[in-house]
Amino acid sequence: MDDEVKTSHGVQSLEIGIAVLKVLVESGSAMMLKEIAAAADMPASKAHRYLVSLVRSGLVQQDSENSKYDLGPLAIPLGLAAVDRLDRVKLGLNSISALRDLTNETTALSVWGEFGPVMVRWERPHRPITVNVVTGNTVSLLATSTGRLFAAWMPAEIVRPLLERELSLGRSAEFKTLEQVERVLQDVRANGYSFVRDSDYSSRVLGLAAPVFNFKNHISMAVSIVGVEGISDLGPQSLALTELKRATGALSKRLGSTR
Repeated sequence: MDDEVKTSHGVQSLEIGIAVLKVLVESGSAMMLKEIAAAADMPASKAHRYLVSLVRSGLVQQDSENSKYDLGPLAIPLGLAAVDRLDRVKLGLNSISALRDLTNETTALSVWGEFGPVMVRWERPHRPITVNVVTGNTVSLLATSTGRLFAAWMPAEIVRPLLERELSLGRSAEFKTLEQVERVLQDVRANGYSFVRDSDYSSRVLGLAAPVFNFKNHISMAVSIVGVEGISDLGPQSLALTELKRATGALSKRLGSTR
């Protein structure tokens, strides 16, 4: 009965189950029931009840030959998803800071939000003429390099309504139809990066962006370089593009991507 105590702070039985699971996580190898019970400081009969539920959920599995318990099939994607969600921004922030130092250009990190790409952080270059990026701002899918990057790799059913809305509002003079947009997005996917002149921010602004993929090989973040026409070199043979692709490739690898 005490296992099912519910309070305003949570459910005690869930906390006990997590404590049993934590024993297996910290052990580093499969364990017998009596070993788990001892480590969790509870009777074997009580530990067994929780292990039965954990096995049913897929978080734990039991070897039919030696009866030992170990982490189950759900534990792997759960752990990878946690890495993807909790560590990616921290890794990305470190990356844009290093990229700013290498290129002396404005660098930015963005993730997908409810209504499109959202700028998480930007780094100012070490020179007087810079481009300011608004943190927390949702940027255009059509008129920015970051937006086109996400539009190229996010699922079509998610981006299509947003693209249609931007077209109806005339957010970009370059596009009139979805067919025109798709041709550009095909180039983005083929090249592995996006480049836009005269972005959302102002005229004479250059935007260069490359994707960061996660362990599912889905786009997780975008790293961008924002420069000024006549001052910045963001072309196909530029140091900026070389370092951008190197940085995003390294980030993708850290997040488990096999692309």
